[in-house]
Amino acid sequence: MTDTPATKPVKAAAAKAAKAFEAPFEAFSFNLPSAEMPAAFRDFAEKSLTGGKEAYAKMKAAAEEATEAFEDTIETARSGAVELSHKSLDAAKQNTDATFAFYKELISVKTFAEALELQMAFARKQTEALTAQVKDLQDFSQKFVTEASRPVKASVEKAFKGATLN
Repeated sequence: MTDTPATKPVKAAAAKAAKAFEAPFEAFSFNLPSAEMPAAFRDFAEKSLTGGKEAYAKMKAAAEEATEAFEDTIETARSGAVELSHKSLDAAKQNTDATFAFYKELISVKTFAEALELQMAFARKQTEALTAQVKDLQDFSQKFVTEASRPVKASVEKAFKGATLN
């Protein structure tokens, strides 16, 4: 096959494009003199690399421990909040049931003295129930806060034990 006048400009453009593509890479193809690195420099570089890897490993382990402690704290807080909500709802239900029972009895009284006696008994009973409910919620809240802070407290104690002063 022979070159026709129409194919010559196409081939020339392709050759020019290929040369332009290779041109940027030519700047990076220079010969460096081969020289031996001093042993002290190699040792320093290796120690620096090893130290960097060790520091990274310690930092990564500390971050993982902190994340785990945070996740444990959040899970404990979530489950404690759910349980506290259930206890509060149970107390509200007990109080509501007692109030409805009181009104049911109050409707059936015959005298004012009976109503007054019923009211005093209900007030005394509800005061005792409320005192018991508050004490139960207070005990639970104290236990809940202690359990929720336990993972963070353990993590902080571990961090202080592992810390070294230079």
